[in-house]
Amino acid sequence: MRLKTLFSALLLTVSSFATTANAAETVRVAIGTQDTTINTATGGLLVRELKLLEKYLPKDGKYKHVTYDIQWKNFTSGAPITNEQIAGKLDFGLMADFPGSLNGVAHEKAGRKSLFITVLSGSVKGSGNGIVVPAISQVQSIADLKGKTISVPFASTSHGLLLRAIKAQGWDPDKDVKIITQAPEVAGPALQSNQIEAHADFVPFAELFPWRGFARKIYDGSQADGPTFHGGLVDAAYAEKYPEIVVAFLQAALEADRLFAEEPEKYSELVAKITGVEAEVNYLFHGPLGLQTRDLTWKPEYRKAVGTSIETLKLLKKADQGIDVDSFVSDRFIKEAFKASGRDYDAALKNYDQLPLKAKDAVTGEEIKDPKRVAQIWVKDEPLVRHYASAENALKALKTIEAEGKTIRVLYAQDRNSGIKLLGNQAWFVRADTGEVSAFLLKEQAEAWAKEKGGKVLDFPGARSAVLASN
Repeated sequence: MRLKTLFSALLLTVSSFATTANAAETVRVAIGTQDTTINTATGGLLVRELKLLEKYLPKDGKYKHVTYDIQWKNFTSGAPITNEQIAGKLDFGLMADFPGSLNGVAHEKAGRKSLFITVLSGSVKGSGNGIVVPAISQVQSIADLKGKTISVPFASTSHGLLLRAIKAQGWDPDKDVKIITQAPEVAGPALQSNQIEAHADFVPFAELFPWRGFARKIYDGSQADGPTFHGGLVDAAYAEKYPEIVVAFLQAALEADRLFAEEPEKYSELVAKITGVEAEVNYLFHGPLGLQTRDLTWKPEYRKAVGTSIETLKLLKKADQGIDVDSFVSDRFIKEAFKASGRDYDAALKNYDQLPLKAKDAVTGEEIKDPKRVAQIWVKDEPLVRHYASAENALKALKTIEAEGKTIRVLYAQDRNSGIKLLGNQAWFVRADTGEVSAFLLKEQAEAWAKEKGGKVLDFPGARSAVLASN
């Protein structure tokens, strides 16, 4: 009897040990990021650098004894992230609508499934993608590119933009232009040496190349009126096994989004430090009234963008068949993350506004009310950007700032038509007889405004001189 009791106790001990061993599971959380694609920052770079994922990963219930193996891998585009996911080396991936759709197709071909679980940043208008030309080019708009060679990263979201833009001109993409494939790291030097006549690209290169002085933006994605975004995907089997981890990842992204909104200058500098993409360009996207909106909700326009991407991929023969968008795009996890973070998903879903600017004019002290008239100046060695109610106020302020021996990092202006943020030294301006100054991306847009409302079309130096001469 005693022997039987000892044997039972031994079995209980072994069983208890096995249970503890099983509970002490190591769970991998492997995330593929694109650091230089700066509008993925709130799902990748910031989450990693601020260790936000560690903050939200579950630590109770079935995860009480879990050890997390967090792996971050950085890539320059979405395709290699998809390859790593298919190979079982990544669980999450951050990429744009086009490569994200290709991710879904590739998983199905491999007998697996991925889920598009969130948007991170995007534009229902299409801003973010764009077309640039060498700085010395005489080309002023896409209409001037007929018969010319245009490079683009093939099967990227900017490739889709280029095809839409060509279609809008009524051109045949196989006859009226020559499209070649070229990654941004190759296109930059090619633009500098005038080896290509134009280049279409995704975030942030249509702004980064002009900022660095060797290119000029002649087409913005908003002109094609086709929504675009970057977001996050997860392996469907992983999400089914670890739904709480997926929600935790999205809670971390929501916090990163909040932090960037509260201190855009600070985190623009952090992104610059990690990526080499200048803070002035990061702020162009992530600051108030930015070029894109950071939006983690599945707006109908973003769902439509996924469907359009899949159809375009079929046209490009990059996909043999489509996939069911309704089952591929999943809002289940992001809704749970919003709820867990105390935020209202439905209210965010209905909100289409740019990140608002709540500020007073740095000179007059007046409340800034019209977002399309706003201009901003970032002064070297100042932690915060100065805001102005109008472009003319900002242009006047330049003289005072420079007289104080300070250096201007950048001047921003909002496009009077579309409301997108512009680099001031790249913009065209119209100065009305009243002294009011309006900014525009394209010269032809400025000319149309001047013809309709009166005024003189000026480049940045001309606008600055005209405003100062009137004082």
